[in-house]
Amino acid sequence: MSDLLHTHLPSTMSIRELLDGLLGREVTLEPGAPLAPSAKTPTSIATYVDDSLQLRSLIVVDLPFGAYAGAALGLIPVGGATDAIEAGALPETMAENLYEVLNIAASLFNVSGAAHLRLYQVHHAGAPLPADILARALTLGRREDLKVEVAGYGAGRLSVVLL
Repeated sequence: MSDLLHTHLPSTMSIRELLDGLLGREVTLEPGAPLAPSAKTPTSIATYVDDSLQLRSLIVVDLPFGAYAGAALGLIPVGGATDAIEAGALPETMAENLYEVLNIAASLFNVSGAAHLRLYQVHHAGAPLPADILARALTLGRREDLKVEVAGYGAGRLSVVLL
């Protein structure tokens, strides 16, 4: 029963290994400031639920990381990612690719002795964000805040927030 109460916070190394393998590029991570979604900092937010559909975790990524990861996964040239950043939203193809990255990232939470999580929903940068999700993204406590650089593309920010 205690397993149902515990949510695993992935390590920086496990996040790097997942992104390296998934994007097919070297990814470097370093500690960063907590990522706070705002009008000046558009973010995509993935929500993760347990088997009873209880919200357990979020992964919040800023627009640059979303664009670079979405472009790298789809082998889209860096210029396409730069255009998306300047436009303030991800085009459909990059949004779909980012969804895949965030879907596979659910595996980061699923370790022995912890609740099983799955991706529930992604709120993409530029789309309206529910107030409760925004409030939870600003939660301090058990979280991992990182600056992420995707080789050949650029750097952005990623935060894993446990609820």
